[in-house]
Amino acid sequence: MTQVAASHDIWLDVLDLEEIPVCGARVVEGAAIGPVAVFRAEDHTVFAMRDQCPHKGGPLSQGIVHGHQVTCPLHGWNICLESAQAVAPDTGCAGRLSVRVEHGRIYLSRDELAGL
Repeated sequence: MTQVAASHDIWLDVLDLEEIPVCGARVVEGAAIGPVAVFRAEDHTVFAMRDQCPHKGGPLSQGIVHGHQVTCPLHGWNICLESAQAVAPDTGCAGRLSVRVEHGRIYLSRDELAGL
């Protein structure tokens, strides 16, 4: 994980947008909250959440991205990328993180990565 801060030291530069395939994900390691999955939807919107399904802890970064959802590879739960909430009838939350994309770089909130 790159340790270069963006504006006002509240955003952490984590990776280049082009490092994430469309409908794919990459994992950012080293956060106090554990691994973070950064997703790129088909419409190029970027989302981030803890890389852990609220059901049984499956690695969401290895799931299938469709629309603004990801399907957990372990038991097929669908998680909304916008809210990190499980899609009904399932319940639970993976823990969403704020994302900013600027000049092709992806930034995550320092405070959220620190678990504050």
